[in-house]
Amino acid sequence: MFQPQTMSKVNLIVPEHDVVAVTEVLAASNVFHVAQTEPFVSESSQHHTNPWYERATTFTALEQRILAVMKALEINEGSPPSQILHLISPEVAQMEVEHLEEESDAALQELEAAQHKLAQLRRYHSQLEPIADLDVDLDDLRNMQYTFVLLGTIPVTNIERLKNSLEHIPFVLVTLRQQEHLATVILFGMQRDAEILNRAARSAYLNPLNPPEMYRGTPAAAIEALKAGITRTQQHIDESQANIKQLLKLHIRHLRHLLWRVRASRTLVETIAGYEHLRYTYLATGWVPTADIQVLKQKIARVSEKVTIETTEFPQMAPREKIDEEEFSQVPVTLKNPPLIRAFQGLVTNYGYPKYGELDPTPVLAMSFPLIFGLMFGDVGHGLFLALLGLIITSGKIKSLKALSSLGGIILGCGIFSAVFGILYGSVFGFETLLQPLWLRPLEDITDILLVTVGIGTVVLSIGMLCNTVNAFLAKRWGLMLFNHNSLAGLIFYWSLIGIAVKAFGVAIPLNTWILAILALVSGLGLTFSELLEHLLDGEKPLIEGSTSTYLMQALFELFETLIGFLSNTLSYVRMGAFAVAHGAISMVVFIMAEIISPTHSIGYWLTIVLGNLFIIGFEGMIVGIQTLRLEYYEFFSKFFSGSGKRYKPLTLLPNGEN
Repeated sequence: MFQPQTMSKVNLIVPEHDVVAVTEVLAASNVFHVAQTEPFVSESSQHHTNPWYERATTFTALEQRILAVMKALEINEGSPPSQILHLISPEVAQMEVEHLEEESDAALQELEAAQHKLAQLRRYHSQLEPIADLDVDLDDLRNMQYTFVLLGTIPVTNIERLKNSLEHIPFVLVTLRQQEHLATVILFGMQRDAEILNRAARSAYLNPLNPPEMYRGTPAAAIEALKAGITRTQQHIDESQANIKQLLKLHIRHLRHLLWRVRASRTLVETIAGYEHLRYTYLATGWVPTADIQVLKQKIARVSEKVTIETTEFPQMAPREKIDEEEFSQVPVTLKNPPLIRAFQGLVTNYGYPKYGELDPTPVLAMSFPLIFGLMFGDVGHGLFLALLGLIITSGKIKSLKALSSLGGIILGCGIFSAVFGILYGSVFGFETLLQPLWLRPLEDITDILLVTVGIGTVVLSIGMLCNTVNAFLAKRWGLMLFNHNSLAGLIFYWSLIGIAVKAFGVAIPLNTWILAILALVSGLGLTFSELLEHLLDGEKPLIEGSTSTYLMQALFELFETLIGFLSNTLSYVRMGAFAVAHGAISMVVFIMAEIISPTHSIGYWLTIVLGNLFIIGFEGMIVGIQTLRLEYYEFFSKFFSGSGKRYKPLTLLPNGEN
């Protein structure tokens, strides 16, 4: 088990004229975690009087405008620059953004207008194309005084329907072109019957074609003119796109750099706005790893010799009478685990961060998680497949799997332990004739595997209670260490009951039953009166809240609840054996299905085996992973890990933590 780094609280009194330079140094050092401070004035009034808030608002607006330009030009944000970024003047940034907007807007508007014109020309072309063979002047069709003319397309199946609806009035329906389901027609009639003709056309789903007004002559001549216009407009679009590409080459680096600089400036002024303003100075408060304080002081001294620095170390085993408990709870936590187990740190932080001074459960989780997974998913082939997948994900060579990079080490560890248990079970991709088991076969030794998982659960729960005891010791909470249900008294009570149960089944152990009974009785009394004893040792008053009878009744119920909790927590680990048995059973089902599909073991047999194993690795592997995580979170972590610590987040001007 590892403990987080020792932290120190740092107060800096910074002259007003040096506050920007000092804050840039704090951000560049990547070790200063800004503490939340109580401002001297109310937050609402501070926003009105503090100029840094106004600058932050300005930079936020500028950032949005830059992003809008980049989106219009289809430029991505790119990676943050590696060099140190300094505060940019809002006025300078405003001028640069306006210049970029003007250049990009002009080019984009020209391109948009040309694209709109091209779409319009193509729409006109599509309207005229069905009547390209019609040798009639378009103006003659538009300007007929006594004759009704309607040109359009109609479903072929509706032509007879249209004719039938117009049988009582004079009309002529000419089919100009007919495709598979759609016909281009022209409907002639008397102008006096225009309303009836239009209504009948609509009911037959005749879609009118309206030749554009600006084109004269026959449809064929208008189409030729449109083709020429389309060609010219396309050339204009190509030229506009070439201009935009040239604009991109000139400004892509500038835009990205300006974006990151504006973002860094926004973060910088927001940080300064959070400082306490003391007339001519600023008070910056934060947390720094104790080992990094001297280096930080040297960096600050290079930019300002007038900064006053006050540090207070917060040792992780700090006596509570020397350091305020509430302030101690605000200390951020930084986890530093070896690379081999760092992947499992993400599972811990997903649950929560340990409080400052508590043990980091990552090392124990890194051992127990793959062990539990492997026991439930024991198979050499499945394990090696997962291990290979974990290696591929960890390498980062496949871009589509980069999103899973944090899981690569976990999958690798689980795959290795699955392969180890596969050797112990004698199973390779479900085949149980290739290897002799070094231990047992879950399907044949169900009772043994279930008893073993109960034993493993007992050990894991005991480790959890030991961790809680150590945490109480580190915090110098003697009452909690001795009498808490998940500390020393609970551990002795738990093991005493296990010893009595084991001896009842005839298993010989070195301790006498009477000794176990006495240990269970004494530890049980300690658990019953744990609240009173904790208050007594820690000097807290009153010793008992409420009446004595109510306290006794509550204490007895809590002891019974603890007993039931120990039993249910232990039996929860039986699911490990159940999943180990289920894993073997599902593999057997795959082979039964393969035999049914192809008794002669042809290609259908082997295809079923392959698909079945892929299903087991994917679906069952996911279920086993979820169950493993559940056992860790709800059974193991609940014994000692609150997850209520604060994450150590050093001030940085860039989102990836680099400056």
